[in-house]
Amino acid sequence: MSASNGGAHSAVSAQPLDADRLQRRVEHPAAGAVVVFHGVVRDLDHGRTVRELEYVGHPSADQVLADVVAEFAAEDEVVAVAAEHRVGVLAVGDLALVAAVSCAHRGAAFDACGRLVDEIKRRLPIWKRQVFDDGSDEWVNCP
Repeated sequence: MSASNGGAHSAVSAQPLDADRLQRRVEHPAAGAVVVFHGVVRDLDHGRTVRELEYVGHPSADQVLADVVAEFAAEDEVVAVAAEHRVGVLAVGDLALVAAVSCAHRGAAFDACGRLVDEIKRRLPIWKRQVFDDGSDEWVNCP
């Protein structure tokens, strides 16, 4: 069963992400399982206190994310897929990434959602600047 039954959605946005809205986007009568991943800004990285993060996206980020989501939506066991990534300055506790997948069965949904997040992290041209409590910063995942 492909996502033509339920659909595919993606976005890169400076607006706060709404995980409940993404979950609703993938709900479908054919789906017995919905898995939603929340990527949340945490307050500690390698023993250093994080004050905020800044995500900067390449102009191609929207299309890259759409391509990744479409690839997963085409998988046989997937009913629907949705993923959004935030850009801009985020505070501790904010959602940076939300990914949602629905499938007929839970095993397939957990597997697909985990692989989706990994593929987004691997391919999406969005870079992260961490700002620490002491005022220092560092760029992470930059080419």
